[in-house]
Amino acid sequence: MTQPQEWAVWVFDSCCVLCDGGVQYTLKHEKAARIKFVSIQSETGRNLAVTHGIDPDDPDSFLFIENGVALEKSDALIALSRHLNGPARMVAWAEPLPKGLRDFVYGMIARHRYRLFGRKDSCIVPRPEHAHRFIL
Repeated sequence: MTQPQEWAVWVFDSCCVLCDGGVQYTLKHEKAARIKFVSIQSETGRNLAVTHGIDPDDPDSFLFIENGVALEKSDALIALSRHLNGPARMVAWAEPLPKGLRDFVYGMIARHRYRLFGRKDSCIVPRPEHAHRFIL
């Protein structure tokens, strides 16, 4: 008998071009389809963000919730990378670095993500084969 599939949840900024690219990369390079995606701009995403201390109107991190544990900043990025194939899986190698240093680098990119990568006016519209992976 197989165990029911346990989903991880990624709460992301769907207006951010970098975040959107990360979602698209994940859909293409995920080892197994175990991640559901929630836009922080959605009601569910806003509620999750507020519950875990992130301002949904000015997020400084994404959330990655796995096995009931909500991670943010570099910890979230490392946890996400463990689900991936391709070059992004190497992010996990940063785990031994001091968390303060990892979060500092993460924070610098997060604060300037719109200027560096751009901002979208509309949210992701998932392809039909991925629609079940997005929580509204």
